[in-house]
Amino acid sequence: MVWSSILRQRNRLRGFVPAQGVLRDLLYNEENFKVWSYAIAEMKFERSAAADLWRNTLSQIPTTFGRLIYLASLRDQNTGAYHHHGLEQLFGQEQAEQTLRESHTQIFSDWLCFNLEQQKKDLEGYLDELNEDKKIILATWIRLCPYRNYVPASAREVERNLFTSDLEMVLELLRYDYAVASPDPDA
Repeated sequence: MVWSSILRQRNRLRGFVPAQGVLRDLLYNEENFKVWSYAIAEMKFERSAAADLWRNTLSQIPTTFGRLIYLASLRDQNTGAYHHHGLEQLFGQEQAEQTLRESHTQIFSDWLCFNLEQQKKDLEGYLDELNEDKKIILATWIRLCPYRNYVPASAREVERNLFTSDLEMVLELLRYDYAVASPDPDA
C-alpha cells in the first residue's frame, strides 16, 4: 500500500492521470513498479552506442529483415566501412563503426536462426512496410539478387551460402504466392 500512495503522489505532481482497470493495477502493483523503475532507469542511463542505435533506430524497424537491410545500407560498398552521422557525432567514428558492424552481424545471425516459415513471415512483413507492388519487388529481387549485399563482411562462407539459399527459397515461395512470372523463360 505504501507504494500505491507514493506513486499516486508522484504522478499527481507530474500531472499523470492514472489509467483505469487492469492497466492501473499493473502500474500500481509494487512488484511491477520495481521492475519498471529499474528498466526505465537502465534505459535512461545506458549511453552506449549500441543502446543508442537500438533505442533511436533499430527498435523503430518492425522486422529483422528490415533491420538487416538498414544496417547493410550503412556500409560503404567500396570500402566496407560503416557510417552513421548521428552515432559518429555522439560516440566517434571508430565506436560508431564497431557498433554498426557488430549490430549487422548480430541481426544477420538472428535472421539465420529463423526457420523458413519465420523467414517468410518476416520478409512478408518487410514487404508490407514498403507500400510498393510486391510483384515488382519480388521480380526485381529474383532477377538482380540485391540481397547478396545484405551479408556482413565477417560472415563465413557457410553462413553466406545458407543466407542465400534460404532467401532464394523464401523468394521462390513468395513468387508462387504472388503469381510472379519466372525470370527464366524456360521455367
